[in-house]
Amino acid sequence: METSTEVRPAGAGGDGRGRLAGVAVMLGGGVSNQVGASLGALAFPVIGPAGVVAVRQWVAAAVLFAVGRPRLRALTRDQWRPVVAMGLVFGCMNLSLYSAVDRIGLGLAVTLEFLGPLAVALASSRRWTDLVCALAAGGAVAVLMRPQPSGDHLGVVLALAAAACWAAYILLNRTVGRRVPGIEGSAAAAGVSALAFLPVGVWVLWHQPPTWAALGCAVAAGLLSSTVPFLGDLYALRRVPARFFGLFMSVHPVMAALAGLVVLGQQLAWPDWAAIAAVVAANAVSATVGRPGDHR
Repeated sequence: METSTEVRPAGAGGDGRGRLAGVAVMLGGGVSNQVGASLGALAFPVIGPAGVVAVRQWVAAAVLFAVGRPRLRALTRDQWRPVVAMGLVFGCMNLSLYSAVDRIGLGLAVTLEFLGPLAVALASSRRWTDLVCALAAGGAVAVLMRPQPSGDHLGVVLALAAAACWAAYILLNRTVGRRVPGIEGSAAAAGVSALAFLPVGVWVLWHQPPTWAALGCAVAAGLLSSTVPFLGDLYALRRVPARFFGLFMSVHPVMAALAGLVVLGQQLAWPDWAAIAAVVAANAVSATVGRPGDHR
C-alpha cells in the first residue's frame, strides 16, 4: 500500500548505508505482507475471509492509532471526507482481495490486484512505453482468466474489484496526505475501516466461533500485512528514491505466489507464472521509466 507521507529519501544523495537499510526494510516488509496474507488464509475455514479481514482491520487500527495519535476533533469536514472514503475503500479492498484469495489462490489474486496501481501509473501518460505496459498487463489478465477445469470467475472478478479499490485508495491517499499532517490521516482512516467492520466481525465471530489458532492467524495477518508494511514503507521512503520504491513494489505478485506455494501449498501452472512475470515487468517498466521533471 502506498503511504500518504511524501518525503524525499535521505539515502538518494549517496548515503549507501541508508539506502541499503531501506532496501532491507522493503524486502522484509514485502515478505511480511505476503506471509501475513497466507497465514490469514489459514483461518478461512473457521471464520471465513470476512472474519479475517475484520480482525485485521481492528489490529491495524489499534497499532496505527497508537503510532499516529490522530487528533480527531481537530479534523475539519474537508479533511474528514477523504479520510472516511479512504477508510471504506481500504476495507472493501481487503475484503475483495481475501475473498479472491479464498477462491483463486494468493498468487493470482495479488497479481490481478496489482493492476490497480499499474492503471494509476499509466493513466497520466500517453507514451508508447506505457501502451506496451498496458498491452502486456492486458495479455497477462487474459491468460489468468483463461477457461480452466477448476477456474473460478467470481474469484477473478473479486480480485479485479480489489484492483479498482487499490487504485481509488492510492488517489485518496494522496488527497489525505495533502490535507492531514503526518500519518494522522492514515490512522484515522484505519479507525473508520475498523468501525465499519465492527458489526460484520461481531456477527461472523458470534456465528462462527474462532479457535485460538484461527484467531492467532487473523491477528498475525493484521500485524504482518498491514502494520509492518505500513511502518516499513514510511522508513524506506526516507532512504530510497521513490522510483526505486515503486520498482520494488512490483515484485509483490512473485512474493505472493511463493508464499502461497510454501505456506498454503497452492500450485500454479507455467502459464500463470508467465502471466505473473508479465505483470511484474509492466509494473517495473512503469516505475523505472520516469516522466519529465520527475527526479525523485
